[in-house]
Amino acid sequence: MDLSKEKIPCFALTNGLYCSQFPDMFTDLTWVEEKICAIYCTTAHITCLFHSADLSQPKVFHGNTCAHDMNIVSTASVLPCTPTDVTGLLSVVFVGPSKFNPKQLGTIFHVCKAKIWAFLLWLKHHNRLYAKIPLDVNIVTLYPDNNIIPENGCLRSRHC
Repeated sequence: MDLSKEKIPCFALTNGLYCSQFPDMFTDLTWVEEKICAIYCTTAHITCLFHSADLSQPKVFHGNTCAHDMNIVSTASVLPCTPTDVTGLLSVVFVGPSKFNPKQLGTIFHVCKAKIWAFLLWLKHHNRLYAKIPLDVNIVTLYPDNNIIPENGCLRSRHC
């Protein structure tokens, strides 16, 4: 209870927004796929990757991703978000001796359009916040079947 107003906060579990556990088929959603399906955009992500110093493993990276809170930048009026909308809030800082090659990222920015679409359909039927938001199948076709988020979506990278 919000003691100052004597009412339940709008995002409390008792407001009916809790949908129970996700089905097993969505337990492996990547954080990028979740961002693509989000109504509200509140964070920017910066990933810092370091090239391996081990010469026997030149394509091994280690690093971290930081999420920076922002004011709500946008509220989706149609879903999924376009690749440009999502990658505009993602940055990669690459630290290593050679030029950055996005193909060496592995699965860190992988998305699967079938999983994105299935998740949005599930949300539309199981979460009242998504019930009236139109879904655009043409946008989902801009994403790969199972690969890194589209490069033409301007995933910003910087080599140091």
